[in-house]
Formats: sequence, C-alpha cells, structure tokens
Amino acid sequence: MTKQLAAKYDHHQVEEGYYEEWLKKGYFTAGDKSKDPFCIVIPPPNVTGKLHLGHAWDTTLQDILARYKRLQGYDMLWLAGMDHAGIATQAKVDARLKEQGISRYDIGREKFLEHAWAWKEEYASTIRKQWAKLGLSLDYSRERFTLDDGLSKAVRKVFSDLYHDGLIYQGERIINWDPEAKTALSNIEVIHKEIEGAMYYFKYRIVENGQELVIATTRPETMFADQAIFVHPQDERYQGIIGMHAINPANGEALPIMADDYIDMSFGTAVMKCTPAHDPNDFQLAKKYGLAMPICMNPDATMNEMCGKYAGMDRFACRKALVADFEAAGVVDHIEKHMHQVGHSERTGVIVEPYLSKQWFVKMKPLADAVLENQQIEEEKIHFYPKRFEKTFQQWLENIEDWCISRQLWWGHRIPAWYHKESGEVYVGEEAPKDIENWEQDEDVLDTWFSSALWPFSTLGWPQDTPDLERYFPNDVLVTGYDIIFFWVARMAFQSRYCMKSRPFKDVLIHGLVRDEQGRKMSKSLGNGIDPMDVIDTYGVDALRFFLTTNSTPGQDLRFSAKKIEASWNFINKIWNATRFVQLQLEDFDQMVDLAHASTIDKWILKRFDEVLASVTENMEKYEFALVGNELYSFIWDDFCSWYIELSKAGLQSEDAMVKHAAQSTLFVVLQGIVKMLHPFMPFVTEEIYLSLPHEKESINLESWPKPAAVAMSEEEMFAVRQLLSMISAVREIKTDYQLKPSTPLEIAIKDEHGAWKQIDENMAAILQKMCHASCTSFAEDVEVVARPIYGGTLSTPLAAMVDLEEEIAKLEKELDRLSKEVKRSEGMLRNENFVKKAPAAKVEEEREKLERYQKQHAIVQEELAEMKKKKA
Repeated sequence: MTKQLAAKYDHHQVEEGYYEEWLKKGYFTAGDKSKDPFCIVIPPPNVTGKLHLGHAWDTTLQDILARYKRLQGYDMLWLAGMDHAGIATQAKVDARLKEQGISRYDIGREKFLEHAWAWKEEYASTIRKQWAKLGLSLDYSRERFTLDDGLSKAVRKVFSDLYHDGLIYQGERIINWDPEAKTALSNIEVIHKEIEGAMYYFKYRIVENGQELVIATTRPETMFADQAIFVHPQDERYQGIIGMHAINPANGEALPIMADDYIDMSFGTAVMKCTPAHDPNDFQLAKKYGLAMPICMNPDATMNEMCGKYAGMDRFACRKALVADFEAAGVVDHIEKHMHQVGHSERTGVIVEPYLSKQWFVKMKPLADAVLENQQIEEEKIHFYPKRFEKTFQQWLENIEDWCISRQLWWGHRIPAWYHKESGEVYVGEEAPKDIENWEQDEDVLDTWFSSALWPFSTLGWPQDTPDLERYFPNDVLVTGYDIIFFWVARMAFQSRYCMKSRPFKDVLIHGLVRDEQGRKMSKSLGNGIDPMDVIDTYGVDALRFFLTTNSTPGQDLRFSAKKIEASWNFINKIWNATRFVQLQLEDFDQMVDLAHASTIDKWILKRFDEVLASVTENMEKYEFALVGNELYSFIWDDFCSWYIELSKAGLQSEDAMVKHAAQSTLFVVLQGIVKMLHPFMPFVTEEIYLSLPHEKESINLESWPKPAAVAMSEEEMFAVRQLLSMISAVREIKTDYQLKPSTPLEIAIKDEHGAWKQIDENMAAILQKMCHASCTSFAEDVEVVARPIYGGTLSTPLAAMVDLEEEIAKLEKELDRLSKEVKRSEGMLRNENFVKKAPAAKVEEEREKLERYQKQHAIVQEELAEMKKKKA
C-alpha cells in the first residue's frame, strides 16, 4: 500500500513519529559485516546546555554524509557521544549551587560531583531530544561520554605511557591562570582582546648615586614581586649604573640593576623591571640568573601578605590605590593611555593572570613532529577540505609550545599521580598504588581536551583490542569548525599517532561559524542568538537542514536568513505538490516499461537526471554540498516541475498505452531518484514521499543511491528539446511584453545560428502549439518582426504594428551585455592553467562547448541588434 499525501504540506505532521520508528527498527545501528565500513564519530557536544545553531549545522553535515553512505551501501557507523567539558560544566554547576546559597567548598568534592553528574544527566537528556528533532541518524547503541569508565581507563593509560616515555613532566612555569575558576588554562583557552589600559612611568631612586630611573609598566600591582631591574649591556645611557641598586617604590626593597641583551633599547625608557612569578619573559630571565620567584597574589587574584597594606585587595583595586599613593608621593613620572592585547578566559571571561605555578605539562615537540612527518605521506596524511586549512594545522604544530594539562577543578579526569605521604615519591600509573593508605592522589584533573583528543579511538573500545576498533579506525571523516583546529583536531592527530601509530581520520571537513544576517557572531551579549528548535517549529527541520547545508561553501561562515529558510520550505512544498500530481498519474501504474521506447521529451528528462546524478555524486564525494543543493534545486524546480511535468501531459493523455506507460515510468523513475538524492538533506519529507510512491523497501533508509537511467539519446535530440524549451520561453516572453493573452495564437519562424530558416519536426511543433499556442512557419525577408535569441538560433514573429523599437533595442543590448560577460568569464576559465589541468576533462570540455555556444549567440544577437538599429534609423 502506498501512503496518500495530504493536500497541503505540513512539516509538523510530516516530521512527527518517524524518528522513533527508525530507532526502534535499528536503521542506524552499525555492524553489517557484509558491507564495507564507513565511520564518523560525532564531535561531542558539551553537557553545559542546549545545542545551538552551530551544533545544528555541524551535525546536519555529518548526518548528510551518514545517510549518503548508507544509501551507497556502506556499513555506516555514526557514533554518538558527549563531552564533560570540565571548566564550563563546573562553572554552570557552581552557578546553580550559588543560586541555592551553597558553595562547592561547603559540600566537598564528592557531594559536588553528585551535583555535576545530575547536571550531566539532565542536559544529556535534553541534547538527545534535540538530536532526535534534528533527525540525526546516530548509533545510540555505542554512545560514549568523556567521563565514562572506558574513557577513564584510556585516559589513565595515555597519561601513564606519556609520563614513562618522558613526554609528561611536572614543573613550575608561568601559566595562564583563571582567578574566577581558580585553575590553569592552556594557551588556546585564552582569548586575546584589545582593550584600553595605561602605561605607567614610575621613578626609581638609585641607591649608590641618588639618581632616578624611570621605568614603565602596565601592571603596577605586580611590583611587590619584583626581583631585579634590567638594561641592555650596550645601552650607553645606563653603562655606569650596571651593578648598582634601585629602590622599589612599592615596598622599599633595593633591586639589583642587571644587564641582558633581551632588553629592547627602542621600547619605552629601555629599563625593565623583572617580576619572575608574574610574566613569562621575566621568568626566563630569572631562570638564567638564578633570581627568586615570589608570588604576590592569591589564587583568586587578591593581593597576598607580601603586599603590606594592600593585602586582601583585588588586583585591580590594588592597582588603583597604589597609583594614587604613588601620585601623592611624587613617584609617578607620567601615565600614557595604552591599547594592548589582554588575555581573557574563554570560559569565565575574566582577565587571565600570568602566574607561576606547579603544573603538569606534555612535551609537545616530539609528538607534533611525528604528525608533521606523516603529513608528507599521502596514504598517512590527514586531508583537509578546504585544503588551505592544512597549512593552518601545520603552522600551529610547527610552532607548538608545551601543553599545560593540569586543571585545579573537581569535575574531570583525576590525574593518575600519587605522592607518598612520607617520602614524597611520585608514582604514576594506570591504577592506584597497592598500599594506597600511604599515598595521596594529585588533587588536580586533566584538561578537557586531553580526553577529547582520544575520542576517535577510545570511543571504539581502545585500549582494548575490540572488533569495532579494528573495523572502524581510523575514522573516515571528521566534520568540525575552523575555530577548534588547534583545540581538538591537532590534539587528536598527535594522540592517535602516539597511541595508534595512525592518523585519526582520513578527511577533515571544515566549516565556519553561523553569523546573524548582518554578519555578526551570535552571542548572548548581542542578543542575536537563534534557537534551532524555534526555527524547526516555524519551518520544519527539513527546511532548516537544507538551508544550513546548501548556503555556504566548505570553510566559510554562514549567514542566518529567515527568508532563505522560507525559500527552502517553499522548495519542499513545490516537491510535495509535484509528488501529488505524480501520484494521480500513477493510479493505474502497475509495472515499469522499457524506457528505450520513451518519447524524446521523456528521454530528455532522463538524460538530464543522469547528468544531475553524476554531478551530485561527484560533489557529494568532495563535500561540496552547496553545489549539490544548487544543482538539485535548479533541476527539480526548473527541469522537472516547471518543464517536464507540463510536457509529460501529452504522453500521459495519449491513446497509445506504450506512450502513456513510458511517461508514467519516466515520472516515477525521476521522482524516486530525486527523493533519494534529497534524502540525506531532508530525511522526513523524503520518507513521506517515498512511502507515497510505489516502493520495494519499508523505508527510504533501506534504499540504495540512485542509478543512472542510461537511456540513449542523441545530441541532435537533446539539441531539439533544449531549443524547444527556449522557443516556448521566448514566445511567452513576447506575449508578456506585448500584453497578449497566453491563448493568443502566434506565427513564429526559426533561424539557425547561420541565419537560415529552419523547420522543427511534427512532435516538437505539436508541443509548441499545446504549450504556448504558436505555430512554426517562415516569413518574407522584408517583414518586420520581433525577434528573440533562442538556444541555437533566433525566433521571430510578425508584430510590426506593436513593436516598440526602442524597447526591443534595449532588450537586445541587455542580452548582448549578458552574453559578453559569459564569453569573458568562459574565456577566463579556459585561460586558467589550473582549471584546464586539474578540473575533470568532462568539465573542461563542457566549458569549451559553453564558450562556443555563447560566442554564436553573441553573434546572432549582435546581428539582430544591428538590424533593429537600421530600422530605427
């Protein structure tokens, strides 16, 4: 039984109920060993809240690939999962507890973790509901979480292996410190923003000679931890004071004046104070000269006991008070406004403090070098789409710094390091020491990205040698945004290379960010965020998915547009109405006929279908979904709905049963093929339409990618149909221009590209008469006509009395301009050596044919224009 489509397309009705049925029947569960495997693992969304429009875009791109590969006959595993998102989730749980008047320190670590797990369950449930609403064909039977037992085992093994291989070490270094979250951050968790600050110039009195030095700083509050003053050894201005001492105006301590060629003699006064515990460059100088490294701030960025009366003050309040006291004491030389880049925590938004801290680090250079080496081997490298992002990836690895992986949090993977209570010995291992009562585990947890970096293989069962790991690793494709190439893609690359001796995935498809209609990044502060669930309620998920995936090329940002989503809805509605027409024509359709007997018009749409199928398949393989969308939109709306459905009526109404059945078969073949090609983009409406047509499978999810109709059609036949469609358009245009009724009969004449009169065959003439009430004849040369360029020639009709020569000349000039641009564009492409050498041969040949056609049409229009101008004169 086929399903009868409703009279009107209603996305609410169409999208209701299917997803649950698909899951129940296991359509998305991988494991069919009779097929070749294909694997994508989802970039795990953070359990910090609901999915946003960027998630909808990212996951829809993956779903398109998953559904396409299933149609192609692959054993498709799209693995579901979520990320614990350490700092971000802990901040959310802290905020919720704060609303209840509770601090995590009041309830302790274990109780806090209970609240965090409850948060995770709540938002994981929300995310799954959103996945369902988006129609994502995920394999939930293999769903993973970055804090589940399997991932925890993988994390402990990797940490232990790296440590024992000398690639993880513990050390004191200047790190990025988030004083609100009270944790270290890696460099790429810091967002640099240009803000207006000040450059403060203070006077320092030299002890030995009473002279003054003027020294500049942007952070006066750190002066309590100053350990020295540096000048350049070759700076003639300061040669005489090297080895002397100057008084620190913040605390009265005498600071040694030292020399090092690190100092920039052209910057400021070329005298620099050295604060080893609060600046990474000063830290290096202190190591070089054996200076002490005291810290003058508490972990919450208040001043500590080193700061005297300023102790307990917030760092910025201290700055203000200290500068005011300096002004009163005459210490301030001058203050300049100063625009500078200041690091902010990606998660909490506060200004990051460079801070000396004992942390765990990964030694990155050997790991990065291994990835870079394999990027030179074609069968081992990660292929980026677009290719330009490979350079971004490589440059970051080439300039990589050691990675600070410890975080002062409670929510996350506890570092598998233990300290002996008596000896202080450090033990690192996958499991705790046997005499655990004598050991204390490190309080810190690992950076979220440490576990996320293992995602492509830990989700498949590693470190166990599982069947899934053997079958689905390396993954085939990763889909992600360009904003996390450093955070995630690079880290997966070096962890996979280290653990698995392999790339994590073969291809990476990079997309951009979703922006608002003005091109601005969506954010809470601007109030321009769009909830994808609201869009789905208004337009349906199929319309949203088609918009998201066909309106931006790989690597580019996407501008949200309600009008374009509405256009996608209208496109679906067009297909819906076309299907209802086809359903009516197939009421007595019982079997396919041999399409070799099809009419020229039937063969034309089948030929066009084959061309579109080939192009769509090629572009799907290259992840060029915008090109696929444009191709399908044009073919379905113009060729199939606007032309073929109208043209097919003659065959459908024929007394000849063979002709009628050929037209029915053609409608069925093309519409079913269209529905299959659209299915990855629009899973719900294509299921509804598929079930409304004669079908073999119980669901389109079990179908195969369409095959070419492969109906033979000569170039002459294709030319005749293209010219016929062009003739119909030209006649309709003339009738519109001269305000004639569509039913007004017109006599027309056709000239070929050489200006010779031409007749069309009886079948084409009959269609022309039926479609636009025009009959083909020929005129005397001196008859004044209205002419229009058509495919392969010119169409004329004697409307002398009604002709507005000025208007006709304007139209021809406009057409001449259009053709001139097309000729120029085509010539430019064919002059481009990259295009000629790298594009498929068929594409180059097609462009050559286009150029030849444009040049001929240009000559025809030029001649017609000259004739018109002659008549006017």
